Amino acid sequence: MATHTLRATPETVRLGVFDAIFPPVLTIASGDTVAVECLSGRPGVLPEPGSGLTIPPALAAIVEANPGMTTGHICTGPIAIEGAMPGDMLEIRIESIEPGSDWGWNMIRPLAGTLPEDFHEPHLMVIPIDRTRKTCRLPWGTELPLAPFFGVMGVAPPPAFGRVSSKEPRIHGGNLDNRQLQQGSTLFLPVHVPGANFSVGDGHGVQGDGEVCVTALETCLDGVFTFVLHKAEGGKPALAYPRAETPTHFISMGLHEDLDQAMKTALREMIAFITARTNLSPEQAYAFCSLAVDFHVTQTVNGEKGVHGLLKKGLLF
Repeated sequence: MATHTLRATPETVRLGVFDAIFPPVLTIASGDTVAVECLSGRPGVLPEPGSGLTIPPALAAIVEANPGMTTGHICTGPIAIEGAMPGDMLEIRIESIEPGSDWGWNMIRPLAGTLPEDFHEPHLMVIPIDRTRKTCRLPWGTELPLAPFFGVMGVAPPPAFGRVSSKEPRIHGGNLDNRQLQQGSTLFLPVHVPGANFSVGDGHGVQGDGEVCVTALETCLDGVFTFVLHKAEGGKPALAYPRAETPTHFISMGLHEDLDQAMKTALREMIAFITARTNLSPEQAYAFCSLAVDFHVTQTVNGEKGVHGLLKKGLLF
């Protein structure tokens, strides 16, 4: 199995969108590993000169190549996997995640977030990161340990979707903002186009469930991923909806503009997962979810809200 490196450059990133027509910038075989550089930042959130904080040259080059950039995730990719076809499933093993800069940022934007009616003025914090100690220090002195993950991980959406914003998470993944997807976790995504065409970005140094003010600790991250392709069998799609697992839990996901509907989807996905892996009936699985599965609000700020269910490994299989 080969190991590749994919740097973030003006030619290898897309700003704020997914589209089935985007050509891959790297093609690999199933089982290969890729070290990916991911960047975060734009004019208006960068550290001031003299702050002692460093803007990575690659980020400066992307900002310069995209004058006027405002919002929008910087996504590195797409990465194509040889032999992937619609109906297959792509397994993305998150081998490692490391901070890629000595600062991050958090911003409240008017008309966004969970309480847009309460907060009408923009509010920016540029937050120093200690990459050696893996902590960040907030302006009032509180120090938080880093728990880095990528907010955006997704394959190309179905061609019928056309060009879609990276803001809303959907069946192709995208802006999942699931803080469980840290180093050592695995994400499973349904494939919609030949090659799958995986992209990643939106580095988060730390985030609470909900991501309520619309941003986490937005920062540059370097990730190492191993990609494993699972072929569909018997004409039946291998996976209909994003799923994941950590070293300790299996994870179902639900995404919908209505939080109640997101919860129902996450629950249905967990019931389907349990019944496929055991001899439990749907009724038994439904009851078991009520007894032993924890459902958390993933985020409430991306249009399509998220709920994820956590089933502790070892309880059933």
